[in-house]
Amino acid sequence: MTQLRISQAAAFLGVSDDTVRRWVAAGRLPAEKDDAGRSVIPGVELARVAREEATRPPVPETHGSSARNRFVGLVTRVEVDGVMAQVDIQAGPHRVVSLLSRESVEELGLRPGDVATASVKATHVVVETPRP
Repeated sequence: MTQLRISQAAAFLGVSDDTVRRWVAAGRLPAEKDDAGRSVIPGVELARVAREEATRPPVPETHGSSARNRFVGLVTRVEVDGVMAQVDIQAGPHRVVSLLSRESVEELGLRPGDVATASVKATHVVVETPRP
């Protein structure tokens, strides 16, 4: 099972290390000790909180944007059906969904709580700026 240190968990959730520690103290996030005696969060529990804490990005008309093509985040769901699978990744406030083969999911060993990177390649990319 994937385990993440407090600082890693904070980075994925977009909060401070102290906030993660408070959530652990309050029982919102479980923590364990790794072999080095550091506090770690089970990835599957971090994925649960990432889903709960996810906020929608601002309405596009209020800001300029040009999304990058690599999203590092936590796998929050893996649905396998026949030869295909759906993998959801929570990358900060962004939910990235990928449809891929069952074989790919099995080869990568993807499970909720794992750290993964979604690379997006598109022939059409929209760039937005505020309205004048």
